[in-house]
Amino acid sequence: MYSLGPFERDDDWMTEHLNVHPRSVMRELRFFRCGHGPNFEVFQWEPADGQSPQPRNSHIGGHHLAFYVDDLNTAVAYLRARGVRVLGEPTASSRASEGQRWVYFLSPWGMQLELVSYPNGKAYEASSEVRLWDPRDPSA
Repeated sequence: MYSLGPFERDDDWMTEHLNVHPRSVMRELRFFRCGHGPNFEVFQWEPADGQSPQPRNSHIGGHHLAFYVDDLNTAVAYLRARGVRVLGEPTASSRASEGQRWVYFLSPWGMQLELVSYPNGKAYEASSEVRLWDPRDPSA
């Protein structure tokens, strides 16, 4: 939707409010909206106390955001056309998640994100009372 930044301070505001080194610089803050759903704020930081490696999903503190898309192939092509690093090719899930495909990609500063798609549902839905809510079907 839009971007803000950079932000930097010469007092202790950054530590007090954001738990970062007081001289860290928030280079950019981008705001994204997923259709008519949630908004996300994605930050790019320049830490004043040194940069430790970006945590992987397997590390303590590792994390990622996953975004659902209706057409995974189109979404991957869109990212690649804009120079975004996509990690490998989409992977098809199995067992309870059969019907789902996913792929990870990286922000320009290395933040790990994911695209996921299961337009025809997942295998577990055939035998489970638990369903994803479908706004087109109020009884679901």
